[in-house]
Amino acid sequence: MNSLTSKIKNLKSWLIDVRRDLHKTPELGLEEFLTKEKIIKYLEEIGIDYTTYPNHTGVMAYINKNAKNTVAIRADIDALPIVETNNKSYKSIHNGKMHACGHDGHTTILLGVAKILNKYKAEFSGTVKLIFEPAEETTGGAKVMIEEGVLENPKVDVMCGLHVEE
Repeated sequence: MNSLTSKIKNLKSWLIDVRRDLHKTPELGLEEFLTKEKIIKYLEEIGIDYTTYPNHTGVMAYINKNAKNTVAIRADIDALPIVETNNKSYKSIHNGKMHACGHDGHTTILLGVAKILNKYKAEFSGTVKLIFEPAEETTGGAKVMIEEGVLENPKVDVMCGLHVEE
């Protein structure tokens, strides 16, 4: 097994813990205050610089800031107004709110990618922007982040995202 594959497999329990931590505390669009705090805590644990915004709950982090080419990877962080009925230990503690669309998974995946890319940052020359987007389900958090310059300084050349299926 190569070194990268091994490092990724070694993240499994950390990723499970992060996802369960996020799943327990779902928040609706532009109310993701605790989610934002948790994202910041994990970014600081990893050792990645980040930017927050005064007008919303989004977070943007950088790896290799100011390199010539920039790739952005985005994950949505909001939940839905749904009552969670499972009996798992990580069940939502916010009645009437649930990560039913997988955004806890999206955020966890992006944090895992951040952890791996940060370990290998000396081996690539581009900038990676990690964008944690609020209010994807409701009021359009992407629009607010774009208006506040998330795609600039440095300018994003390519953006990636994903969606899980639950």
